Amino acid sequence: MTAAAVMTYDSLVNDIETYLERTDQATLEKIPQFIMLAEQVIASELKFLGNLIVVESTMVQGEPVIDKPARWRKTVSMNVTVAGKKIPVLLRKYEYLREYWPDGTQEDVPKFYCDYDYTHWLVAPTPAAAYTFEVLYYQRVQPLDSSNQSNWFTEYAPQALLYGSLLQAMPFLKNDERMGMWQAQYSQIMEILKTEDVARVGDRQTVVRDS
Repeated sequence: MTAAAVMTYDSLVNDIETYLERTDQATLEKIPQFIMLAEQVIASELKFLGNLIVVESTMVQGEPVIDKPARWRKTVSMNVTVAGKKIPVLLRKYEYLREYWPDGTQEDVPKFYCDYDYTHWLVAPTPAAAYTFEVLYYQRVQPLDSSNQSNWFTEYAPQALLYGSLLQAMPFLKNDERMGMWQAQYSQIMEILKTEDVARVGDRQTVVRDS
């Protein structure tokens, strides 16, 4: 039995070259950009469990600003461990935290968090100890390139990645009559992925309610 072909970055580049039927250097040099843009678009449309990550770290006493993990995309939940018990840290707006805990020099067990900026969280109250905390978050997939030949997209959404990359090439190529066909293929595949995505999220919510 012949093993099914597995998409890699190099095979994707070759497929795009074949579909575009272009050999000029200007187009070939743009292919990595087409792939990168397609990855971003697909990721923005899906909340797949393939990039749902749990990390555990330690807060710094007296420091309310916490570094987010690399490639953080969106926080799902946070908890802090106090005396061996995990306590939820609730999401609130930045203004709420500043009003709730205006004096950052005062310390206690954090009860709330917000996005301080794209690479940091802010918690309030300011940690009174080096508490262990756990975060569940969506992580941006490691982008494809010649040194990273596979990722979630190549394994679980290869067709979406191919047709998405071809669509990203359209503004550059201009007036390609195949755009409608590629758009239809991409839309059909994405609808299937979104349906699966919703089912996974629903299953996760059911587990949470039953736990």
